[in-house]
Amino acid sequence: MQYLRKSQERGYADHGWLKSFHSFSFAGYHDPRFMGWGNLRVINEDRVAPGMGFGKHSHRNMEIISYVLSGELAHEDSMGNIKGIPPGDVQRMSAGTGVSHSEFNHAKDQTTHFLQIWIEPNTLEIAPGYEQKTIPLEAKQGKLCLVASPIGENNSVKIHADAKLYAGLFDGAETATLEISPQRKAYVHLIRGSLNVNGETLSGGDALLIQDESAIHLKDGEKAEVLVFDLAS
Repeated sequence: MQYLRKSQERGYADHGWLKSFHSFSFAGYHDPRFMGWGNLRVINEDRVAPGMGFGKHSHRNMEIISYVLSGELAHEDSMGNIKGIPPGDVQRMSAGTGVSHSEFNHAKDQTTHFLQIWIEPNTLEIAPGYEQKTIPLEAKQGKLCLVASPIGENNSVKIHADAKLYAGLFDGAETATLEISPQRKAYVHLIRGSLNVNGETLSGGDALLIQDESAIHLKDGEKAEVLVFDLAS
């Protein structure tokens, strides 16, 4: 089974300083058909205005991944981490027993554009944790690069969840195939460009929800950047 969800079907919130598309029900956007997919709970595509950001707030028992597309995200948390997250970096924060953090765009003339991703953990009440790694462009070009996984293999960040996240860049004749278990779910989120996924043509912001399939085939990319999730069902 495959379901193509178009970009314009997502929830949208405009707070002035923050413009956010919600792939799943979040805050003031609620759609009972889209409460998550497998253990993937949130994908918010956020644009934060210059000099603005999310003030100090708390999370608990969630694996949170930030994937910056342009600009830079300034992160500070109750674990003592003070970091800048540029494009190309993947940040993982394990909320566990509870963590507070803030996220800001300190640039005066550039919007920060990033994806905020929440995955439900497979172990609750763990000690909070933080990890950040740089993923080179060449590691993603024409292939799916593992960027988050349960054991942190292949230079991926380690998440305390039964899920794997891959990132890829595809253009022209570049192709890739990812084998998946039909007993699991998969989610393909196209960040930008266009890409053929299992026979469906996706444009920026579109997603393909997949279950009962054994492989994901990517081809015919045009300046495409994509995230692929292998998820518990």
